[in-house]
Amino acid sequence: MKKKHSSILRFEGVQTLLASLLCILGGLLIGFIVLLIIEPSGAWEAITSVLESYFRYPSAKLQLKYLGQTLTRTAPLLMCSLSVLFAYKVGMFNIGAAGQYVAGACAALYVGIAFHMPWWVCMLAAILAGALLGAVSGMLKTFCNVNVVISGIMLNWIALYVTNMVLSTEGVKNPMSPYTMQLRGVNPGGLIPQMGLNTLFGNEKSVTIAIPLAIIMAIVVWVILNKTKFGYELKATGYNYHAAKYSGMKENQNIIMTMMIAGALAGMGAALLYLTGIEEWETTISSVPAMGFNGIAVAFLGGLSPIGSILAAYFIQHITMGGGNVDLSVYCAQISSLISSLIIFLCAFVAFFKLAIKNHLRKRDEAAAAAALPKKGGDNA
Repeated sequence: MKKKHSSILRFEGVQTLLASLLCILGGLLIGFIVLLIIEPSGAWEAITSVLESYFRYPSAKLQLKYLGQTLTRTAPLLMCSLSVLFAYKVGMFNIGAAGQYVAGACAALYVGIAFHMPWWVCMLAAILAGALLGAVSGMLKTFCNVNVVISGIMLNWIALYVTNMVLSTEGVKNPMSPYTMQLRGVNPGGLIPQMGLNTLFGNEKSVTIAIPLAIIMAIVVWVILNKTKFGYELKATGYNYHAAKYSGMKENQNIIMTMMIAGALAGMGAALLYLTGIEEWETTISSVPAMGFNGIAVAFLGGLSPIGSILAAYFIQHITMGGGNVDLSVYCAQISSLISSLIIFLCAFVAFFKLAIKNHLRKRDEAAAAAALPKKGGDNA
């Protein structure tokens, strides 16, 4: 008997990938239309500049150098997306990832600059700071029934202003600028080690083991959520709090633990950026850094999959870097942010696209079944 082959579209991962690609193409198309409206003559060159990003540089060494910088900034973005999707898988929307990221930056830089601690101590401090802020949201939800979205938004601003005050202290802030002191000059031991990875990217100093660490964490999160009893209990609590309680699970503890882990991931993301020495913290900043919020987009663009988030984080960072290549006399560098935000907006339709694919498959199956009925009737006659 001939084996019936199943369509590749029936696989959940393929549906998610196809839906994400539709979001990307839709965002690029709308962005191109906006460019046409602003200045038609340079629209095609501008959109290709955003997509080509560092590939527009003439020498291979420069391409590798800026690829390294892109990957360095991809690592913290990936960690923030893992923070968001981990909480979302357990039924909570961690919009507080931005504040947890800020808390991690504060702890990592303060411990590294003020106390001259090694990089791994600075990273542990960042993880702990993010976890503590996440625990606050979890406890407010558990004991006071405060929605994590509300508490997360409030804590984002609290974390920002506390961080500005802490990092403005003497011995941490550069007295000649609004930024903190350069970790590379004050405490080289506080930088994440390169282990030779920088030589692969044109000797770019910011390329460190932060990149493989972020990828490893994505794999760890996938294993925890899908292959462990602990992950099953967390997801069960998110699906139905009362059912989890009835089943004997520690539902309150699971909620707090979820937010702690999510906060720890975001805090670690901050450490993976600032402990590379690629930039310093601006103590006069008046808005929460976008890294934590962009993690929301990456999580959904990656289909709420830790592995998918790796590719989504790189893509978002790739076009963000490419925004600086457009003709600034005609367009602004924020055009890449516009395209990113359009893609982010369309990410809300990922579920719709997946539903459309499933409906297409269902109708095709129904048509095939209906076509088979007359044949069977004729055989019986």
